Amino acid sequence: VAAFLSSAALAFVEDLDDTFKDTRVNDIWLVDFYAPWCGYCKKLEPVWHDVGVELKTSGSPVRVGKMDATAYSGMASEFGVRGYPTIKLLKGDLAYNYKGPRTKDDIVEFANRVAGPAVRALPSKQMFEHMMKRHDVLFVYVGGDSPLKEKYNDVASELIVYTYFFSASEEVFPESVTLPELPAVVVFKDGAYFTYDEYEDASLSSWVNKERFQGYLQIDGFTLYELGETGKLVAIAVIDEKGPTEESGRLKTLIQRVAKEYREHFNRDFQFGHMDGNDYINSLIMGEVTVPSVIILNTSNEQYFLPSEPIESMEQLVQFINSVLNGSAQAYGGDGVIQRIKRVAFDARSTIMV
Repeated sequence: VAAFLSSAALAFVEDLDDTFKDTRVNDIWLVDFYAPWCGYCKKLEPVWHDVGVELKTSGSPVRVGKMDATAYSGMASEFGVRGYPTIKLLKGDLAYNYKGPRTKDDIVEFANRVAGPAVRALPSKQMFEHMMKRHDVLFVYVGGDSPLKEKYNDVASELIVYTYFFSASEEVFPESVTLPELPAVVVFKDGAYFTYDEYEDASLSSWVNKERFQGYLQIDGFTLYELGETGKLVAIAVIDEKGPTEESGRLKTLIQRVAKEYREHFNRDFQFGHMDGNDYINSLIMGEVTVPSVIILNTSNEQYFLPSEPIESMEQLVQFINSVLNGSAQAYGGDGVIQRIKRVAFDARSTIMV
């Protein structure tokens, strides 16, 4: 019985070797490229088994495998594996990298999203309403064949790793949704909808990348990493959610209000949110921010901005954000040589203290 159970478990995750390149072409594969000595890979093992079980028992077309990238290094490098573990979904000639949290639910959701069509149809009002309940951010192409539709299909193929893409006719929307012209690309989020303008919003790919988050987020280290790919600066209320104070609540509300009321002014350049505690921010800036307070991070070059005086009002917060936008605010940090030396010293000191 034990042997049977063991072989049944293995069937959920297939061990891959150098024949994989030739045998994979007709299937969709989710592959964990690992190294036997890698601690993170060992941590992923039970999760990966659960992913295999979930996808197999739910009837998904995705096959789950794992490959020792040190034993088959030539093949791993062909697939662009540069670190361990690397998770990729392979679909025809396309290889999609998974960069999300290493949890069963997140990985399964990624596999099901990417394995399906890049653009899914919303044929009815009921289906549109159902998807609006399921997704915080919803991208929809509206209209017939057009150059915009071709661009949308290309962007969907590229960015399906992050979010779903849909197409629909105007009839599926509520009457309150009015589009100035067709074809159009619309994003529904934050209780409103916004339309892509190719004259104002640069490329469609860049617009989707910037719009794929809600206007206001609870932010952690992983979210910051994801936001780095949008090119936006991140305005954060650093608060203590375990011991909330009136001041924490006030700063959080101010950031929420600016995100909503000043969307037209700041959405292209800023993401807004709050972070619980200052540990992560402190390690990022190699210093200490007070709790509660406001900080703006530039994740692309590791610069950060602090208000010159405590934020007491909406006007002050807007003024501070504008000063960062127009370049008059004092920038700290960065990724220059001196900062890199500081980072080495800071990390060494942190390791000793731990």
